Amino acid sequence: MEKELSRTKILILAAGKGKRMESDIPKVLTILKGRPMIRHVLESIHGITSSKPVAIVGHKAELVKQELGDAVVYAYQKEQLGTGHAVASAKEHADDAEHVLILAGDQPFISSQTIKNLIKTHTDRKAKVTFTTTIVENFEGWKKGFMNFGRILRDGNTILGIKEYKDANTNEKSIKEVNITTYIFNGPWLWENLSKLKNENAQNEYYLTDLIHLATEQNEIIATITIDNKEAIGINTKEELEIVEQVS
Repeated sequence: MEKELSRTKILILAAGKGKRMESDIPKVLTILKGRPMIRHVLESIHGITSSKPVAIVGHKAELVKQELGDAVVYAYQKEQLGTGHAVASAKEHADDAEHVLILAGDQPFISSQTIKNLIKTHTDRKAKVTFTTTIVENFEGWKKGFMNFGRILRDGNTILGIKEYKDANTNEKSIKEVNITTYIFNGPWLWENLSKLKNENAQNEYYLTDLIHLATEQNEIIATITIDNKEAIGINTKEELEIVEQVS
């Protein structure tokens, strides 16, 4: 694992606004169990490596920098144009990495073990992309936050892609396997294909998830790991924050 980690650059998506949190601070600074959410993510990273990850900041970046100091390296996303655009903003920090691992700063319960499993699966399978999913029995109670997560499109065991909820049709919205914003890409393949992303969707954004479709079209190896619902929780609203405080 040390060898794989030395070849991997970790990026944290941390540029988002806290609009749905009804707050003007960056979403990753929302306090969960006494600490900003991104601190929980950093703790999991530090559980497996001492290398500094790259935090991709944007909205009120100075506040994230005040919180994290020199614990991370910073990349700046000037405009909020989607996750694909965010990762492209960090290219100079990771363009020589063999593998690029991407974590969301608002999914605070991703564990060190899951990160290690993701890297191991990716390297063992020699995949171009490996990502994390969770299977939700229903979207009720504390699980209703998963309703807005992207749906995993499969043909049997073969991954066809990920459909963002806002772009999904009725049948796709009924799919119970959802995407967790935790990916690892083959580095050269990532940078070669990132520029191919288009913003032809409901949000007019460049989705990182569209890289899964590209990998499918290219007949590349795509792998997944599945994790427990509680570890997969993302926090986007004040209501979700209150629920998570109770169930975690």
